[in-house]
Amino acid sequence: MTIHKVALAGVAAVAVLLGSMAADAETRVTYKSAKSTSSYYQMAVQIAEAVKRGTNGNMILTVEESQGSVQNVKEAAVRPGNYVFTTPPALIKLAQGGKKMFEPKNPKFDEIRGLFPIPSLTMHFVVRADSGIKTFADLDGKSYLIGKGSFGAKEAEKYFEMFGIKDKVKLVDVELNAAVAALKNKQVDGFATAGSYPAPNVMEAAAGTDIHLISMTDEQVTESKRTKLVIPAGTYPGVDQDTTTTSLPVMAYTTTGMSDDTAYALTKTYWSEKARMGSDNKWWSAVKPEMLAPMAGKLHAGALKYYAEAGVSVPDALK
Repeated sequence: MTIHKVALAGVAAVAVLLGSMAADAETRVTYKSAKSTSSYYQMAVQIAEAVKRGTNGNMILTVEESQGSVQNVKEAAVRPGNYVFTTPPALIKLAQGGKKMFEPKNPKFDEIRGLFPIPSLTMHFVVRADSGIKTFADLDGKSYLIGKGSFGAKEAEKYFEMFGIKDKVKLVDVELNAAVAALKNKQVDGFATAGSYPAPNVMEAAAGTDIHLISMTDEQVTESKRTKLVIPAGTYPGVDQDTTTTSLPVMAYTTTGMSDDTAYALTKTYWSEKARMGSDNKWWSAVKPEMLAPMAGKLHAGALKYYAEAGVSVPDALK
């Protein structure tokens, strides 16, 4: 081999070594989200982009599609290392208690730890502005679409029964993806949907039709046993007043398999990048540190370190 070829071989070897060292320096995290067609999958992609940007590429999140939160939680018992997943806190309570779909209990569920809140699943009760509907009682005799089988459909049906109007509303039995067209064509007076606000289908409805959002009373919120949430005035075109509704908190969790340093860096980067994410996608603007309150289980020690440094008040139950 000539000196020139030896030199080239040496350069190539160094390049391979440096590339290997760079790869080793990257922290890789698996982020288990939701169905690829959902807004929560979009959020996961946005978080992945934000973390890569915020760490200068030193942390890479690989987003995985999921069939739902139950699957996400169950996989926490078998996935090693840097596994992050999203779920409502209620499922963590069930898993760590070994109840319902998590019976018999897997001891690994006790190793689940919290990181940060993400946008809540928010109930929207949309009606055409010209329908004259202002309250749930006004739905008497009206046609209303709630979809089939989704969280939003189940919640809407539950609320209608609670508020004594279930047998008075004409429920339209079609899929939720037909709701906007049905509203605009005046085939229905309104529709219910659950999604992080601003919800894309509500924005679409408001773009071509004057809409109103039914606001819940404090008594109705209490009866629902859900978390109160206020959608600010101006969130949707033409909706110029605050709307009181309910939400299902959603959190990002990991396990003790993640190191304290990684959990600290991920949590810090998430909050540092949140304002920028909010300027591009408004649903991030609704996320605040106070939304940690309904988290079930304990915070990861690395996340807890960040919250202490940031002066965030953390409930004692999470420490």
